[in-house]
Amino acid sequence: MTKSMTAFAHIEKHGIAWEIRSVNHRYLEIAFRMPEFIRVLESELRTLLKAELHRGKIDCILHFNTEEEKQNLSINEDLLNTLILLENRVSSLTGAGKVQNALEYLRWPGIVSKPDRDADSQHQLVTSLFLEALNSLIDMRSREGVELQQIIEGKLTQLSETNTAIRAGAPELVQAQQQKLTTRLSKLNIEADPGRLEQEMVFIASRLDIEEELDRLDTHIAEVRQTLQQNGSIGRRLDFLMQELNREANTLSSKTSTADLSLLAVDMKVTIEQMREQIQNIE
Repeated sequence: MTKSMTAFAHIEKHGIAWEIRSVNHRYLEIAFRMPEFIRVLESELRTLLKAELHRGKIDCILHFNTEEEKQNLSINEDLLNTLILLENRVSSLTGAGKVQNALEYLRWPGIVSKPDRDADSQHQLVTSLFLEALNSLIDMRSREGVELQQIIEGKLTQLSETNTAIRAGAPELVQAQQQKLTTRLSKLNIEADPGRLEQEMVFIASRLDIEEELDRLDTHIAEVRQTLQQNGSIGRRLDFLMQELNREANTLSSKTSTADLSLLAVDMKVTIEQMREQIQNIE
């Protein structure tokens, strides 16, 4: 099944949110952004991702809902009372003024405490949500891949029709060049040696023979269609086939000298380039 490398997934539950973004890349490049206290899971999550994805630049971002934590903040009253007693003692010994701003107390380390986290249960939840986000990303990549495959198959049909049209016009290509040579000789009022003229005609026919290029184009088109039906990572193979198609199209273009065939050769190269651009997004 054809899969796109471009996708996005967002899953949020119980104050935890995962975002996974995927764009095209030659290889598989993975980056995690997550709080330090949960980074111990990165290696495990990376392994899970590599088992499912083979190409693309993947950004995995973990967010925790800080508003929920703020609502559960508490004051360490024992420590606060100790600070006040110490402040009174220092003030009586030195005559220094007391702190009148409550924020100064809140800045003291340990005064404000967060609720304890259950590490095991939180790790399980983070992993579970990551798998859910990853599956969502895979589904989107698959849907995008189906659309890309349909576009490419349409372009392949268009390319095959152009190839057929060029094949039909190939005899006219040789005839046009032979007629051009005969006309030039006639204008120069030169009587050519029949044997020599025949050799020249054969040389022109050989030089302008495009059957081999047309046959190879048909073969490559069939190979692209077959590759699109395969599972796994097919993007690199498709990119290689586009290079082969483009090489044959360039050779074909250099041999076509009539206006109609030249335009068809240009159309062929445009179609191949359009396919190549779409294939850049295929895994």
